[in-house]
Amino acid sequence: MTRATRLVRQFFSPVALLTAVPVGAAFAALVQGTVEGPFWLLLTGLTVSALALFFLGGVAESGQGDRAHALRPGGPRAYAPALVNSVRAVHKETGQAVIDPRDQKSVFAFDLTVVPEDPHLAPYRVEIRHPLDLQNLLHRKCAVVEYDPRQPWRVIVPNDPPREWMARAQRLDPEAVGVTGGPARGLPAGSQILVLGAVAAGVFLWLLGSLAG
Repeated sequence: MTRATRLVRQFFSPVALLTAVPVGAAFAALVQGTVEGPFWLLLTGLTVSALALFFLGGVAESGQGDRAHALRPGGPRAYAPALVNSVRAVHKETGQAVIDPRDQKSVFAFDLTVVPEDPHLAPYRVEIRHPLDLQNLLHRKCAVVEYDPRQPWRVIVPNDPPREWMARAQRLDPEAVGVTGGPARGLPAGSQILVLGAVAAGVFLWLLGSLAG
């Protein structure tokens, strides 16, 4: 599946389409209430729109990088150095940030930029979740990952990587990685809901105008 196809399927996923309907209705209520009233419609639209934007902001915060998949049993593997962009404690089911990392329902979310030594693979960004602070990444700016060269989205953080690879990771230059283009990014998480919600709001306003006319 090409990246473009994957982005289209993500954009028009059933969840995004269903979620966009109430978001669009809230946006439409906000616009209609502001322009023509009544006041209760403006208040309702403002409240629901604020809640929707807060939710989408949380989704975007938890989705800075694509979630990594586990390695295939018996599949090809290779080591690569990686930059540690951030480490956060998140809820293992919802992915939302949690305050106490010792909570039994929390895991660490490692936001990494993998820098493969394969010249055919550009640096890319992934998020790996694990209940333990692997390689003491809470206090490090570099890491070693193990990935599938044929399916680079399959990445893990080994607990005890070879020393030679740790030395390579420590020699990584973050500015040099940025100059080469950095990680490939897709649509920010939640952006498709915002766009589809705006389109739905336009449709609702058009229908209201047609009925009023």
